[in-house]
Amino acid sequence: MSEQPDTLSTQEPTVSWQGRFLEDFTVGDVYRHPLGRTVLPTDNSWLTLLTQNTAALHFDTHYAEGTEWGKPLVDSTFTLALVTGQSVHDVSMNVMANLGWDRVRMPNPVFEGDTIYSQSEVLSVRESGSRPDVGIVVVRTIGFNQDGTIVMSFERTLLVYRRGQGPGHRSEEHTSELQSRQYL
Repeated sequence: MSEQPDTLSTQEPTVSWQGRFLEDFTVGDVYRHPLGRTVLPTDNSWLTLLTQNTAALHFDTHYAEGTEWGKPLVDSTFTLALVTGQSVHDVSMNVMANLGWDRVRMPNPVFEGDTIYSQSEVLSVRESGSRPDVGIVVVRTIGFNQDGTIVMSFERTLLVYRRGQGPGHRSEEHTSELQSRQYL
């Protein structure tokens, strides 16, 4: 152990997880995302304010008490953003572009105080027909609460870099090849 805590070690550091590249995805693989997140009342009210969502069900407790739910519902776009964010660690750390969400479903409500977890299953993987440095991955992601109740599901399509490609990963030789083909 170093006696000088304000200096960097001379030992070569171990690189932490850098995410999956196109070659790492296999159809049928399921990734249980490592982090859960408890939804706070502030999350719900801030998002409704940021997005100008005027549905009182999300921010007016007195109003929400008069609904069948009896309490505020969490804005579904917050849940979509949260579950998508949870999946980044396993699915899209090496993304070139998110191409879209399909089949977004919210079978059960999310309430303030719920803790949300998620997992993704790889549905398809293929090379891009126009970009040699990326491929197309489709995943189905499911978000569920602390009781295991599914609160959201969606399919997401994204462009994922091949190993050795993307910012910080390209070799000079490959960069020259892509530039000559006018991809960069």
